[in-house]
Amino acid sequence: MDNKELVLKAAGELFSDKDPSAVDRWVAPDYRQHSSLAADGPEALRGLVASLPEDFRYEPARVIADGDLVALHGVYHGFGPEPLVAFDLFRVRDGKLAEHWDALTPVVANTASGRSQTDGAAQPAGDDTERNRALVKEFAQRVLQDADYSVLTDYISTEIYLQHNPEAADGLDGFGAAAAIWAQQGKNLVYKTVHQVVAEGDLVLLQSEGEFGEPVAYWDLFRVQDGKIVEHWDVIVPVPAALPHTNGLF
Repeated sequence: MDNKELVLKAAGELFSDKDPSAVDRWVAPDYRQHSSLAADGPEALRGLVASLPEDFRYEPARVIADGDLVALHGVYHGFGPEPLVAFDLFRVRDGKLAEHWDALTPVVANTASGRSQTDGAAQPAGDDTERNRALVKEFAQRVLQDADYSVLTDYISTEIYLQHNPEAADGLDGFGAAAAIWAQQGKNLVYKTVHQVVAEGDLVLLQSEGEFGEPVAYWDLFRVQDGKIVEHWDVIVPVPAALPHTNGLF
């Protein structure tokens, strides 16, 4: 069983079957938690699973596997009164879930692009993983961190740019219009540190730390086609003032 299959099997037993005993089968004794939803260690995860409501369910959208890291993108129903779009990132070690990060934000019914926060290309495609990873990492440094928007079209297609951020329409014009509104609201896009880069095929996920009117975690998923970024999904969440563990959000 490869790491992608392992994470899907473990997540299915934990969050679809809602089986607390799955912790014994799939979770490392020193399981390290970065989520704001649970404390550190397997017993805290067992308690979380045991507390899930009967109608709790997870709606998967896509999975990305990169070495010992496996990222899930989908929607949780039942964590609260409204569905939550989520990125989950797991580190696998010796056949067990060893570390976990996540970010969750409410589903938005009416988006600027008319696209949902999770629809679009579902499976990683192609075999240009390393070239696509390098492109997105360079884009992250030059555009997101250095804020040099003069090189934006070196990385993002001017012909097709499908947007899943609920406040931005398709295309570079749609992103520019949304960014202008955010700036008026005092929410400039500031990326300080890229903590994780997870790539498979044409999909590249960044987990970054920065500011958006307040300290936030940025989770950005990009699809690359013919050497340009053509699709984008994201979740932006505030960094909590306190966490139920000492591991930090990143």
